[in-house]
Amino acid sequence: MAVPRAKTSKAVSRRRRGVNMHLDAPQLVECSNCGNLVLQHHVCPKCGFYRGRQVITPETNG
Repeated sequence: MAVPRAKTSKAVSRRRRGVNMHLDAPQLVECSNCGNLVLQHHVCPKCGFYRGRQVITPETNG
């Protein structure tokens, strides 16, 4: 059975684990109606359209 010669330092183990612990940027697509950037498979908050049809009526702020 293999035995490590020395203790793995905190920096080395955290560097190894930290490679996969990052956050990915959200995937944004253009709204087919107004061109606003929206999350995929979500209703556009600006115009209220989803997949070419009006789903909600957006509230105007101001």
